[in-house]
Amino acid sequence: MKIYDLSKINEKDASTEPIFIGEVHTQALLEEEFKSNKLQIVNVKFNKGARNRFHTHSEKQILFVIEGKGVIADRQKEYSLIPGMAVVIPAGEEHWHGAVKGSNFAHLSMIGQPQVMKITE
Repeated sequence: MKIYDLSKINEKDASTEPIFIGEVHTQALLEEEFKSNKLQIVNVKFNKGARNRFHTHSEKQILFVIEGKGVIADRQKEYSLIPGMAVVIPAGEEHWHGAVKGSNFAHLSMIGQPQVMKITE
């Protein structure tokens, strides 16, 4: 058994990555543990109003909301997100997610690997 203190995992400023609009930080969680299982788990922290662009993934993505108020959207509708909610996004579904203007927002993103993300906006 191994126990991890997730607060000690390095955080990366991801704001300059083309997928993001606004200030965003990420933490790759248990990267070495899950590499062989082909699973990626990332804590994504959006500052107020930050989000990602419309995009798709080649694998199913699961989001677990852990902090703040957020939004997830497809081309037809936006949905509000709060802590305790989970979202399953099928492979190939065009979507974006991020923080509302007045709140920071964080979610755990779990996705199978290898996967290809394509920005569609």
